[in-house]
Amino acid sequence: MANKEATVAELTDLFRNSNAVVLTEYRGLTVAQLKQLRGTIRENASYAVVKNTLTKIAANEAGITAFDDELAGPSAIAFVHGDTVTVAKALRDFSKANPLLVVKGGYFDGAPLTAEEVGKLADLESREVLLAKLAGLFKAPLFGAAYLFQAPLSKAVRTVDALREKQESAS
Repeated sequence: MANKEATVAELTDLFRNSNAVVLTEYRGLTVAQLKQLRGTIRENASYAVVKNTLTKIAANEAGITAFDDELAGPSAIAFVHGDTVTVAKALRDFSKANPLLVVKGGYFDGAPLTAEEVGKLADLESREVLLAKLAGLFKAPLFGAAYLFQAPLSKAVRTVDALREKQESAS
């Protein structure tokens, strides 16, 4: 009994401290395939095989009821602590290569997600790509402004040089 309570407490903490949670069914996947999947998402998430009844209790204690009807069959959860989009992409790509992995749903930013919505999340660009694009948008006007400030200065220098040459040739 104490072991079950400890498991529920640990799962509740994982639910509460995760950026997002993705529920999957892994029926038919080998231990090697699960290890490969864990390795793929390790940087941004932990992937745990869970007992449905204990997971339902833990999710409810964390205020998440979205999985109540989905917790059936062999379940595993990706608890995302890093970039949610990267994890969604990795799960999608893995399930394409290994159709036995089924994404059942998720929970992100205080709202439940359907399997289709997790797929749409996977279609987004990663945080790094979006930040790079944003930086590019900020940088472009700065380069334009720098050019505008330098252009009159270089034009003035060319004008002064031309005047100096004209005076030297006149004298």
